[in-house]
Amino acid sequence: MKKVNLAEAFSTFSDYWSPKIAGDVGDFQVKLAKFKGAFDWHHHEREDELFLVVEGCMRMGFRDHFVDLGPGEFIIVPHLVEHRPEALTDECHVMLLEPNTILNTGNIENELTNRNLQRIA
Repeated sequence: MKKVNLAEAFSTFSDYWSPKIAGDVGDFQVKLAKFKGAFDWHHHEREDELFLVVEGCMRMGFRDHFVDLGPGEFIIVPHLVEHRPEALTDECHVMLLEPNTILNTGNIENELTNRNLQRIA
């Protein structure tokens, strides 16, 4: 067992919208990601997601409303709910808790789809 320092872990990568695996919790993974700009609209057929803002600010867009989040705040997006995360600051650092079966782009595949996540911790 070892601890993970979030600031140190975030300093190990610079790419955006490409989650990194920081740990495993049963069938779930703790992932770290840097957001810049807006992601694509998508949903997940079976998986719920938790987004916890560590640094910066983000907006979680839904088709009928949006929720703004700052450091220390999180939101859970249930499966089948269409959503679009977006960084409101130049860069936003986010910790995610998701089932290990999840594909980052959900029901769509494009240049942001990442099937081979890097493990950083």
